[in-house]
Amino acid sequence: MIKMNENDIKEFAELGVKTWLIKQLHTLGIKAPTPIQKACIPDILSGNDCIGAAKTGSGKTFAFALPILQNLAEDPYGIYALVLTPTHELAYQIADQFSILGKPLNLRVCIVTGGSDQMEESLKLAKKPHIVVAMPGRLADHITGCDTFSLKKIKYLVLDEADRLFSESFKEDLETIFGVLPQNRQNLLFSATITEDVKESKQLPLNKDHLTVWSETDTQLTVNTLDQRYVVCPAYARDVYLVQALRKYRETKPSAHIIVFTDTKKECQVLSMMLNSIGMDNVCLHGFMRQRERAAALAQFRSNLKCTLIATNVAARGLDIPSVHLVVNHKLPLEPKEYIHRVGRTARAGRTGMAISLITPYDILRLGEIEDQIKTKLSEYKIDDDEAVKVFTTVSVARREQEAQLDNEEFEQRRRNYRHKRWIMAGVDPELMEQGLEEMRRKRVKAAKKAKLEKIKQIQAQIKNKKEDNDRLQPENENIDVSIKDELKKVNKTLMKKDDRFKNVIGKISKIKRKAESIEKKSVEEKEMKRKKKKRKKKAGFHLDLLFVRNNVYFHWCNEMV
Repeated sequence: MIKMNENDIKEFAELGVKTWLIKQLHTLGIKAPTPIQKACIPDILSGNDCIGAAKTGSGKTFAFALPILQNLAEDPYGIYALVLTPTHELAYQIADQFSILGKPLNLRVCIVTGGSDQMEESLKLAKKPHIVVAMPGRLADHITGCDTFSLKKIKYLVLDEADRLFSESFKEDLETIFGVLPQNRQNLLFSATITEDVKESKQLPLNKDHLTVWSETDTQLTVNTLDQRYVVCPAYARDVYLVQALRKYRETKPSAHIIVFTDTKKECQVLSMMLNSIGMDNVCLHGFMRQRERAAALAQFRSNLKCTLIATNVAARGLDIPSVHLVVNHKLPLEPKEYIHRVGRTARAGRTGMAISLITPYDILRLGEIEDQIKTKLSEYKIDDDEAVKVFTTVSVARREQEAQLDNEEFEQRRRNYRHKRWIMAGVDPELMEQGLEEMRRKRVKAAKKAKLEKIKQIQAQIKNKKEDNDRLQPENENIDVSIKDELKKVNKTLMKKDDRFKNVIGKISKIKRKAESIEKKSVEEKEMKRKKKKRKKKAGFHLDLLFVRNNVYFHWCNEMV
């Protein structure tokens, strides 16, 4: 039985939180509200829509879970609240937190994320759970494919990681979901980064007369207890410097929990396989893994069975793994806000942590955009280049071997199967949809490339302190990829000269390249010498065998003559 004195309940009680919920918070070791909880809980309890933005690890989930559960206790029915989230892992985490807080209510929570049997999910929805935590795609499938449940009586709609949910990839699914919700409800939007697109969304109009918008007054978007570093390396040796950075860190913290972020599912799988092959034990997490595989990977990481997790951005948002000591960006993310979410996996709730980003001479512009956003300059995490060069061949060979083993077709087939299944359920022709999807993709890529080239030109103009001449943009009929590469190279080179941290980078990279080439050449020569030596031994053995045969024949001939 937990004993609480008056001071223990005072701060949450002043926000309007009931005693039974405060007791549940104390079982979790939570005795005082965080700033976002202080700002949002009273207004949500009073009926306001809410937009809340705060750093990761600041208690956003409880900021909406506490008022929802308190009002549910007054009038319990299902389905009372719908929580939408962009990833499987975050959905399960939110569901767990609701279940713990709502234990005195015998709370029923249903998770709808895909990766599990759809019929089983339908049966759970039909039982009218109090809280539904869902990914938009799978919930939209249920809405269009069956009528075993209704969302017409929900009191709360929560969008966790709202900025991600309002991206283009979720647009159609959100339209399907919003179309079956009641008009009279509270909308609660939370994330570490809230953009104007979220605040002014036409998809989800908010009650402007009763709207609470809160964000931290601290404009630094990463916490002060986070030590943010960079490692400069050649683009072709990124894996080598990752290995060395992990080894160096583990020298002082052998059992530390480390998350390594990559940019694609394939890269995540290959990197995990490569590290395992050279004795660096890890598990991976990406979108093409089945739900049970993803859950098992996270369970192993959380329980210390595996101390390194290789992941795509599915692990970048909301996941609360308090013991993560180090986050590594194998490649810098395209958007600064994704960097913020990634490094937010460590240094949570007042703890210390470190984030290391591997950068090449082609990443200086992107690094600058991130530093401008977080209002912090990264410092160098020094790696011994000579030691890195020594393992260059080992790591490179391991990488090529694992790439050869990976079944690319299986990756693509999983993606196609998922799309086709959804289209068939929606009653449309998968082949026609594939054609339309490919056409949309080409247009999107073309538009993105034009925008990127224009942005680079504008940055060049700013650097030169003169007005940009739009007529100098690359003509549409020329190779835009080559233009982007060339212009980006110029911009990065100029930025390196202006930043004292990177003035000697080109010389350093050239030196590393010469050393790596020398070692690789020596390795090739040694292999060739071994091959020739083996060939000579084999040839000598052949001659000995031949001599033995000849002697044997001669011996038999002599015996016959006798």
